[in-house]
Amino acid sequence: MNMNFIRKLPIPKDIKAEYPLTPELAAIKKKRDDEIRSVFEGKSDKFILVIGPCSADCEDSVLDYISRLRRVQEQVEDKIIIIPRIYTGKPRTTGDGYKGMLHQPNPTENPDLLKGIIAIRELHMRSLSETGFSCADEMLYPENYRYLDDVLSYVAIGARSVENQFHRLTSSGLDIPVGMKNPTSGDISVMMNSITAAQHSHAFIYRGWEVRSEVNPYAHAILRGYVDDRGNSFPNYHYEDLSRLADTYAARPDLKNPSVIVDTNHANSGKLYLEQIRIANEVLHCCRHNSDVKKLVKGLMIESYIEDGTQKIGEGVYGKSITDPCLGWEKTENLIYSIADQL
Repeated sequence: MNMNFIRKLPIPKDIKAEYPLTPELAAIKKKRDDEIRSVFEGKSDKFILVIGPCSADCEDSVLDYISRLRRVQEQVEDKIIIIPRIYTGKPRTTGDGYKGMLHQPNPTENPDLLKGIIAIRELHMRSLSETGFSCADEMLYPENYRYLDDVLSYVAIGARSVENQFHRLTSSGLDIPVGMKNPTSGDISVMMNSITAAQHSHAFIYRGWEVRSEVNPYAHAILRGYVDDRGNSFPNYHYEDLSRLADTYAARPDLKNPSVIVDTNHANSGKLYLEQIRIANEVLHCCRHNSDVKKLVKGLMIESYIEDGTQKIGEGVYGKSITDPCLGWEKTENLIYSIADQL
């Protein structure tokens, strides 16, 4: 093989023993999990906001941002469940560029996967202990999920991973909501096949073990827009898209808990981050117009940080994204309150 084997990494059990979750924090997470699951089961009419930076890049600014979310959550807790995004792996279309905190705990330094594993676990645990928020992460590498499975309350499968069998089978073994994004091509059938796979039991190899998964009844759709063969972005959050997805689910009575989270950025906004405000409002309008759409739409996914926009690595602007552009804090806070007023 044309690889240099640098070192054997600790197994998840050893990392968890070194950085353990206390019974008190485990109880907080369980309560959060139950509340979130109840939304997807249709037992709660609260609205979910999966919200935060495109990529977690700096522990201090990410925790500062999440602390601000906590203050807002207390004002809207009767209507909204906030799930902060702590996305620690960044998928790259060509493989080049910053791959997230897992690879580089410090974006200006060389990759260090051992430090990265420890850094992402500590960050998720600090969020839980300091703010009471169990968070969301993208499952970029299925085998790494075990490093965080006791602290996460939501997992997203990205547009480039949703067609991958290992992601689908691993998702079937999770006991928390897993959002399956439509692929970059926009083919909804791919997303629905992924949801189907996650809602079935499978035998497969996981971290050197032969395992059999239980079904995950909380696997659901995420609409994030798509890109055509010429690189043009097209949205799929409009009323017609949501209504069509409701019909698609209705034709699949075998699928449990029909649900969708609408991603307001990515191809839905054409990465014009300010459009997220308008998109969020349009989705809420669609929900008011059609009871089937309202029942289907469980929430929104929003890319937001402390400062508007994006910056290059090394510029050093505190709380500003180094990957995709994000909505700044003041606009974010106003948007959350506006969403609550419309529910």
